[in-house]
Amino acid sequence: MNLEVNGKVLAVDSPADEMLLWVLRDELGLTGTKFGCGAGICGSCTVHLDGVATRSCVTPVSAAVGKKLTTIEGLGSGDRLHPVQQAFIEQQVPQCAWCMSGQVMTAAAFIAQSPNPSESDVEAALSANYCRCGCYTRIRTAVVRAAAIQKEQV
Repeated sequence: MNLEVNGKVLAVDSPADEMLLWVLRDELGLTGTKFGCGAGICGSCTVHLDGVATRSCVTPVSAAVGKKLTTIEGLGSGDRLHPVQQAFIEQQVPQCAWCMSGQVMTAAAFIAQSPNPSESDVEAALSANYCRCGCYTRIRTAVVRAAAIQKEQV
């Protein structure tokens, strides 16, 4: 089957019911998407399917066929970071960074739909993404900053 991943059409040779996470990591070598819980709870495996934040550890690869799939590797464009990536660096968000690709992907989908979020909006939108290091305050601050960066770039 063919998948459109980060703007490129790629052929994959996996069973239709294989979890998308494993196809991305093991078959396509896109290891930025992390395995956390394997049950769709923690958010470390979040990718975008047609712009919607999706947990790849519980999504069969067949669900991505015919959709635009974006991973953390494809979020920025060329040498330009996505506003969320830029803000996470500016705010020095990561500690261990295991959850960060999922946090970034969830935040990017969120600010695409809600370009003027308050910190409480951000907290609600990212409440199902876990950070074992407890970087929630920096994450909220960075997402609000990312929305401002996004507005500046328009």
